[in-house]
Amino acid sequence: MPGQTLLNKIWQRHVIATDDAGRDLLFIDRHLVHDGCSQAFERLELEGHDVRRPDLTFGTPDHYVPTTGGVDGFANETRRNMVVMLEENAARWKFEHFGFQSDRQGIVHVIGPELGITLPGLVLVCGDSHTSTHGALGAFAFGIGATEMAHVLATQTLWQARPKAMRIRVDGPLSASVTAKDIILHIIGEIGTDGATGHAIEYAGSAISDLSIEGRLTLCNMSIEAGGRAGFVAPDDKTIAYIEGKPFAPKGADWDMAVAFWRTCVSDGDATFDREVAIDAASIAPTVTWGTSPEDALPVTAHVPDPAQQTDVGKRTRQAKALDYMGLTPDTPLQHIAIDRVFIGSCTNSRIEDLRAAAQILKGRQVTVPTIAVPGSATVKAEAEREGLDRVFTEAGVEWRDPGCSMCVGMNGVDLVAAGDRCASTSNRNFAGRQGRGARTHLMSPVMAAAAAVEGRISDARDFEPMC
Repeated sequence: MPGQTLLNKIWQRHVIATDDAGRDLLFIDRHLVHDGCSQAFERLELEGHDVRRPDLTFGTPDHYVPTTGGVDGFANETRRNMVVMLEENAARWKFEHFGFQSDRQGIVHVIGPELGITLPGLVLVCGDSHTSTHGALGAFAFGIGATEMAHVLATQTLWQARPKAMRIRVDGPLSASVTAKDIILHIIGEIGTDGATGHAIEYAGSAISDLSIEGRLTLCNMSIEAGGRAGFVAPDDKTIAYIEGKPFAPKGADWDMAVAFWRTCVSDGDATFDREVAIDAASIAPTVTWGTSPEDALPVTAHVPDPAQQTDVGKRTRQAKALDYMGLTPDTPLQHIAIDRVFIGSCTNSRIEDLRAAAQILKGRQVTVPTIAVPGSATVKAEAEREGLDRVFTEAGVEWRDPGCSMCVGMNGVDLVAAGDRCASTSNRNFAGRQGRGARTHLMSPVMAAAAAVEGRISDARDFEPMC
């Protein structure tokens, strides 16, 4: 048999049937739902179906929850009702639900891995585009729409066309202060937001192997921003160590069998990929975005590009439009761009490792612009407080919040960036209006966001020595 990619191995294990158009009916191992999934449950009820496998369905509110004020912090009753509806659906259909203010609540893409719900070799879906995050543990994970969610709820299956296989290798040691966020921003800057369209991305190479699991989660999270259907990293010893002992991970003899299977979840040495990209890790610097697309990514030492120098008419027009929205002038050094506020959080960068990294920059220093830190889950929040990270943030002048999607997308109606304000953000999208109407977003890593908070401008984290 010819060598198989990890994508093909997982896919073939889950095919139930194939239609005349070549689409496959896949069995879905895990279905994650959040407080934005009410339409799927309404459709399920309208069509008279039950939840087929409540034991494989897991829910948590994240998009609409307030990050201050607890139960009194909801912006309005509509948002409160979104959270209540998820709770009611969980009670009705009897699936696992980590409710608002529970000790396991959090962003769906944070709690899945940290609770051991996400496992290697699984097919996992969720009604959110950043479901690719879970691929960091060797799962094939992707976002779906409301109609597809209802189909999974009713049948625990989904019709899908198999994507092509793409491998992105990043080899060599990373430079100081270069993180997983910089790797993925660099990749998107190189291949563009459509560079992986129609593909599932497998990340490989020594730089990827050297990343922590949390770094891999950040990397896979933004695969969708490169156009990928999914992104994943083959499981290894780090993966197994990360999963062991987690609440929903296999136990006893099941654990031994699971580990034996997980070790087969790798691409064969002679596997053929439809597309391959190679990147030298040494070429990656701390990276920030300047425009309204994740592909508008440059090293922090660079200057705002001049659209007039762009030979492609379409790109020239897009860049000019982006500069107009962002209120930037060509050739301005990125480090001269003033910041109005900073957001440290989101499903991309709100895990304990991210908070530790930001705290290293902030310890002993003071922020000069409004800054909020939003942990990705109640588990992360509790651990951060055990380690005293919350005190580091608050002593630096940072507002320490409760878990939620928060200012990444502003759907809770409170955590928004004002029109015209510029935000240094650890989130995943910088589209026009993403963080609020007229908001201007610069994507960067937690250490870069912390540096920007201190300086009040885009800054190079490499210039910051730890204070102790």
